[in-house]
Amino acid sequence: MARDLSTQTVLVTGAGGFIGSHLVEALVAMGTQVRALIKYNSQNDWGNIESLPQNVQDAIEVLPGDVTDPFFMQEAVKDCQTVFHLAALGSIPYSYLAPQQFVETNINGTLNTLEACRRQGVGKMIHTSTSETYGTALYTPIDEKHPLQGQSPYSASKIGADKMVESYYTSFNMPVTTLRPFNTFGPRQSSRAVIPSIITQALKNREVHIGSLTPMRDFLYVKDTAQGFIKMAESENNLGETINVGTGRSVTIGDTLNEILEILEMQGIPVITKDERIRPEKSEVMKLQCDYSKAQALIGWEPQHTYRQGLAETIDYLKDSLGNYKTRIYNV
Repeated sequence: MARDLSTQTVLVTGAGGFIGSHLVEALVAMGTQVRALIKYNSQNDWGNIESLPQNVQDAIEVLPGDVTDPFFMQEAVKDCQTVFHLAALGSIPYSYLAPQQFVETNINGTLNTLEACRRQGVGKMIHTSTSETYGTALYTPIDEKHPLQGQSPYSASKIGADKMVESYYTSFNMPVTTLRPFNTFGPRQSSRAVIPSIITQALKNREVHIGSLTPMRDFLYVKDTAQGFIKMAESENNLGETINVGTGRSVTIGDTLNEILEILEMQGIPVITKDERIRPEKSEVMKLQCDYSKAQALIGWEPQHTYRQGLAETIDYLKDSLGNYKTRIYNV
């Protein structure tokens, strides 16, 4: 029998982030009592939570804090039946500049969340991994048995976090599971990601500065990623498992650029390759393509949105939100 989230109180760490805000919105629509952990700041800025409809904001408990504080996390998870752990530093270029922050947030923050869940008897914790842990594909499509390769400080920190989760399952029999999304995109994503970067530059600057055009990515629409988290939490037969979610379709950054410009009817604008946007050669992940057959078999998940549909909805959102994007600045 599936776990019923509609009767639960759940904690979402990283709730003010891109994927976290979509997960919060989906959970509220189910009737779930959501405690939304956002990183504490003196401006009382809730991040992407502030973009949600007012009725959604009114339905949640916003909890400012930080996953790097173990004392705070003990209080944050109290009385929660499920914890969705999404809080992380996610920028690969920034991880070259500040690797220690990635260890503190991604590894130690995950450890603090695990230990808090263990001590407070939380019924299930869903941890967030990333397809970047696979590095450049040794074979495609990539299933969960593919070797993990730390090709950036970011991916290494996420591998460390994933292994901490694995250790808590094997050492303490903790009810944990890991979702490994491929390249999520959609409304509310920051311009450090390639799709919103292309769209906002094209709309605002009428030219696009970009890095390498040859890497291939499996782009998954954010609403499908959010449903992956929900399916993971509802399932009773995935404890200790790591499960990929993606589309099984891989496209180059160059083809992505061309498709966006075609939708925008801006095919003729200048496209300029900038060295600062190119990853170090050995750190660049050249191809990601998901095998999501395990998600189909264990949790009954598969993508519901086409790539083109997701792009169109993202463009519509960004057209209304251009003022929030600093398109003249390279956002690492």
